[in-house]
Amino acid sequence: MAHPMAHFEPTVDSLLNYQCPAWFKNAKFGIYIHWSAYSVAEGGDWLPREMYQQGSKPYELMCAKYGHPSKFGYKDLVGLWKAEKFDPDAMLKLFKRAGARYFAPCAVHHDNFDLWNSKHNRWNAVNMGPRKDLIGMLRKATLDAGLRFGVTTHLERTWSWFQTNKGADRTGPLKGVPYDGNDPALGDLYLAPDSDTSLAHPRNPPKAWREHWALRIKDLIDNYDPDHLYFDGAVPFQGDDRARSGLDVISHYYNHNMSVHGGRQEGVMCIKNIRMHGYYFDGIATLDFEWDQSKNALYDYWQNDASIASCWGYCAGPTYFSVEAMIHKLVDVVSKNGNMLLSVPPRASGALDDEAVAVLEGIGDWLAVNGEAIYGTEPWWPAYRSIPDGVRFTRKGDTLYAIILKWPEDGKLPLSVLGTQEKGLPIRRIEMIGQAEPLRYDQGPEALVVTLPPKKPDGVAWTLRLDMPETR
Repeated sequence: MAHPMAHFEPTVDSLLNYQCPAWFKNAKFGIYIHWSAYSVAEGGDWLPREMYQQGSKPYELMCAKYGHPSKFGYKDLVGLWKAEKFDPDAMLKLFKRAGARYFAPCAVHHDNFDLWNSKHNRWNAVNMGPRKDLIGMLRKATLDAGLRFGVTTHLERTWSWFQTNKGADRTGPLKGVPYDGNDPALGDLYLAPDSDTSLAHPRNPPKAWREHWALRIKDLIDNYDPDHLYFDGAVPFQGDDRARSGLDVISHYYNHNMSVHGGRQEGVMCIKNIRMHGYYFDGIATLDFEWDQSKNALYDYWQNDASIASCWGYCAGPTYFSVEAMIHKLVDVVSKNGNMLLSVPPRASGALDDEAVAVLEGIGDWLAVNGEAIYGTEPWWPAYRSIPDGVRFTRKGDTLYAIILKWPEDGKLPLSVLGTQEKGLPIRRIEMIGQAEPLRYDQGPEALVVTLPPKKPDGVAWTLRLDMPETR
């Protein structure tokens, strides 16, 4: 049933009325988690697919830990998942401490298991596994912490991605013995058989699956009111559907979100411009980049997905990236008109590794001092005439921020984009955030040269505040 204030139709022309809301543009930094039954085996979030591919690391891991996939399958991991240390309030307290302004947990991955009280899928975290409405609990904790709530969804790729469970070993003593995904009684988890095993996006999924996908995502939207919704790809689906199902769900999301917010569009929809992942229509949603990011500043706002670790979903012995690497990535993304959405992988229990906590606290410590150069800022477009090595710029009103990522050995920071021959604007004052005294500088034709403090302050990035009459 259409909402009374609905005005978006499921067409590209109508969805071009989408505008990225101000809260998202100002937030800059969000966190999400990839967490489901696959976390039990500690083999990453692609384990549900690859455990059914003989010779893969997840296959070998599962056989060694639990047995052959003809006997022990993904359904059995669901039964082992208890989330016994899950404390949503403590988790969100940490994420807020890290400086995040929004939180968007993965509500359903490619594994076809819903983390909410799903009306259209019995394979959900309320009925099985943890027996808790994980998304509902995380939503409440997020709002209680004063953050915006969203969800990421990866279900549009499931139809082909999860078909590997219909296979059997090609060699060895159990050659030809069918995996447990061939059991028709488990078809609501493992899906009906299809020859399409694409890891990217189903080529032509059946109408029944497309309708089922739409019902589940709309159920998530209608009952959890996210202000951020993410598809792990472009607009579904390819084939006969020709994106109709995806456009319908996106328009439903915008209309529902407006009804929740009294007619204001507060919902952020994120999709990727990847042709093999569906259809992409520029302007109907916010563009999302995974791992890689835009090389240049983009006029339209965008989001970058990154991970704090070497995996999205929890894997044994993860390598965590440094505080420096995470802050440098955040600064680079923000300087180019984007947000960073950072994945933090919990263990199956719901606990985070100490290394993850330390990195998050380090990011939060930096943002507590330097956040004025991040939150609520815009790119400084003149910087893109010539981006100095090791420096990124943001601006807010009459204040320009130069964030130093690489400390110059001689203590002199030349900024050619602010030289007078580059129409560099007059400077009233330069200071380093966290330092009491203003800095000396010389503005000549070729560059503005800033004399930095004689002793490099502790830290991984340092912010200069430049007061200027006009920074555009």
